[in-house]
Amino acid sequence: MSTPVITHLVMGFLGSGKTTLLRHLLANKPEHERWAILVNEFGEVGIDGALLTEQGAMIKEVPGGCLCCVSGLPFQIGLNALLHKAKPDRLFIEPSGLGHPSQILKTLTNEHYQDVLQLGATFCVVDPRQWADKRYQAHETYQDQLALADVLVLNKSDLSTPEQVTNLIAAIEQGYLAKPLTSQALASKSAPQQYVTVSQGQLDIGWLNTAHNSERHAAHPQAHASNAPRPLVAQSEPRLSRAQPWRRYSNLGQDHYSVGWRFLDEVCFDLSKVDTFCRSLKVARLKAVLPTTDGWWAFNMVDEQLAVYRIAPQTEGRLELIDLEPLPAQALQKQLLASRAE
Repeated sequence: MSTPVITHLVMGFLGSGKTTLLRHLLANKPEHERWAILVNEFGEVGIDGALLTEQGAMIKEVPGGCLCCVSGLPFQIGLNALLHKAKPDRLFIEPSGLGHPSQILKTLTNEHYQDVLQLGATFCVVDPRQWADKRYQAHETYQDQLALADVLVLNKSDLSTPEQVTNLIAAIEQGYLAKPLTSQALASKSAPQQYVTVSQGQLDIGWLNTAHNSERHAAHPQAHASNAPRPLVAQSEPRLSRAQPWRRYSNLGQDHYSVGWRFLDEVCFDLSKVDTFCRSLKVARLKAVLPTTDGWWAFNMVDEQLAVYRIAPQTEGRLELIDLEPLPAQALQKQLLASRAE
């Protein structure tokens, strides 16, 4: 009988730093272990997979909304395919920042995966600056991501004020973030939520050995029940060609809007112009991997702070924008295409 795959859920709201944390963990992966990552993104254009591909793990993307809103079938299809192909020792699942974790945890612990997966520590990446914003604290999905975590990773501590970090730690220690455990769990003296303060997602790999507490409960397990149904099986992406070198996509859900583009790898951008385009935007989230006259570059913007760095060549260019307000897709596309290399 094969050994169950240790499986970690890595949660966190938009822009908290989940992908950065995974990149750091992958950079410190033991050489003898095989790792795999299942990535789900809110937008219709997957970006995170491209940001993780050069880190030494097999990646499977399930774009287009959150896993809990699609009846579970696309998630299970993607999960089964990844397990079969990668045969990993350790699996990480990164849900959308707007995704609710309850259904994912329910799927991972159902009878079909009892002998296949062993649920390890669940992590929630938290930006103390977001926690200080009452709009985040009142968001049901945000509350449940925090409540279901075994380990709260207080990321971006270098960008937060000491007061913001202190207030978040006080809330954790007072049990404010987690729904009270069952009486049976309390009687067994189950471990409370743990937390660690880091910068730039630099979580020590030893935290992966933290035990999972299956007695944690979400306060709003049906938070997404009213969302519109999605297809049971995700449609394959149409191929790009010289006749149609780019396609635009959009999505709406959980009070957020997204617009994204896929580009044929021959569509080359001017690095300076696309950098200016990204910095001109006032959106909640921006991610991109694009070919430029100076090679392939990744763009990652949160809170109007843009990080730009080189990446390995990709099969196609991608850019995704997410915001709380409807996005003027046609005008944005015109600006974006104007940043192509001449």
